[in-house]
Amino acid sequence: MDLVLNYLNTTIIGLLSLIILRLFILCRPSKVDHSREAPIVEGAWPIFGHLPLMLSGSNSTTPHRTLGAMADKCGPLFTIKLGSTPTLVLSNWEMAKECFTTNDMAVSSRPKLVAVEHMSYNQAVFSFAPYGPYWRELRKVATLEIFSSRRVDQLRDFRVLEVQTSIKELFNVWCKRRNECNYVLVDMKQWFFQLTFNMVLRMAVRKRYFGDETGVDENEGQRCIKALREFMRLTGEFTVGDAIPYLRWFDFGGHEKAMKETAKEFDRILGEWLEEHCKNRTLDEKVDRDQDLMDVMLSVFDGTTIDEFDTNTVIKATIWTLIVGGTDTSSVTLTWALSLILRNPLILEKAKAELDTQVGKERSVSESDISKLVYLQAIVKETLRLYPPAPLSGPREFINNCTLGGYDVKKGTRLITNLWKIHTDPNVWSDPMEFKPERFLTTHKDIDVRGHHFELLPFGSGRRMCPGISFGLHIVHLTLASFLHSFEILNPSSEPIDMTESFGLSNVKASPLEIMVKPRLSPNCYETM
Repeated sequence: MDLVLNYLNTTIIGLLSLIILRLFILCRPSKVDHSREAPIVEGAWPIFGHLPLMLSGSNSTTPHRTLGAMADKCGPLFTIKLGSTPTLVLSNWEMAKECFTTNDMAVSSRPKLVAVEHMSYNQAVFSFAPYGPYWRELRKVATLEIFSSRRVDQLRDFRVLEVQTSIKELFNVWCKRRNECNYVLVDMKQWFFQLTFNMVLRMAVRKRYFGDETGVDENEGQRCIKALREFMRLTGEFTVGDAIPYLRWFDFGGHEKAMKETAKEFDRILGEWLEEHCKNRTLDEKVDRDQDLMDVMLSVFDGTTIDEFDTNTVIKATIWTLIVGGTDTSSVTLTWALSLILRNPLILEKAKAELDTQVGKERSVSESDISKLVYLQAIVKETLRLYPPAPLSGPREFINNCTLGGYDVKKGTRLITNLWKIHTDPNVWSDPMEFKPERFLTTHKDIDVRGHHFELLPFGSGRRMCPGISFGLHIVHLTLASFLHSFEILNPSSEPIDMTESFGLSNVKASPLEIMVKPRLSPNCYETM
């Protein structure tokens, strides 16, 4: 038996050695003239390229900050190798403008990553789909039916109901658990996640999984939440197969196995929701205003097939996009916004003064108030500038050869857009690392976040920019305004709020956001919510 084991170990080691030798040969620099290609960063490892430089965990070396430091040395456009894949890193607004206008068609596709293959219905998910007929058709449906101004307005009642219900529940928690100082300790990172998850789920499928008034089986809620969190964790994981395809079959860390299991569970949950909606459909369906988004998609697609994907797959994949995208980006933005506000007491006082002037203390915030809350909108913009939810945007892949910034870019090259570096350019933003919402009321008052001003691109730009900008901003503005209007808040520690980042699917706050909370309105306001 020992001889057999030794033989097997020797064989495996030999195979690995041959693979590594083969990869080393393939990854050696060629003798071709690269004078017109963007400069390549020094320090690449054989086989792994620059991956060892990217896989760091501390606040100062998160990937967007590591790449930002590289840009200081190499310029606004440079190349790194993620394993065997050449990747162009774009780091200033002029290059972004050229890329997403002149070359937008060439860079409008997505790479097929391992997580995408296993957990997005093989790229049926809109945000991960490659550029082509399927993506174009789904983009048209998303623009006209799902994220249109009319649809966002029709879903207002879902949003308002969830915010008011969550605030009322928090008020009830305060009534039961307040301390001698009349405050209660709350983890706002968790509270924002639960609220945004409930809100998106209400709009998508009329369900609510957190809080007192869920109306669903507890096991159903736990299954969905567990699957969502596992998906978010796995999507942020590095898989060797994305960088070194030859080693993919080893599945180091077991990530692919976990991805397959998570995808199956998500598909079962989405399938149950879809079956439930199909059963509830009748010939005299309710008017559009009463429909959730799954109802809308059932009406729009009505048994048709888009490209090679059937209706059920398209609907499940699109609902998946809404839940993951809407929950993650919104809760992350809200958490960073409140963290920044707590670190700047004068800004908190200005926000509260504006709310008291425009809303008063005798009623709750409504969506019609948001247009008058210009300082609160500036706070959100400044938060998105400093802490964009996806600081490296979504990865793209060039589908044609092109020229960018005077450099030749080959088909198949991947693109990373360092939004954080663009947003903190001292040539554009004075005191770029400081939290100053006032800049969006004075020097930068005409800059918006909708992809038209390349100095500020939290949602991307061009064809592949996020189509749900209005959808997300409505969630963030209403939630932040309602919370600040309803509660007094304090940092329970003498130390400033910890701003350590944890990079994954999005740039989340690494630690909880535990703060002291107490009501600032009359009890009647909470009771009538």
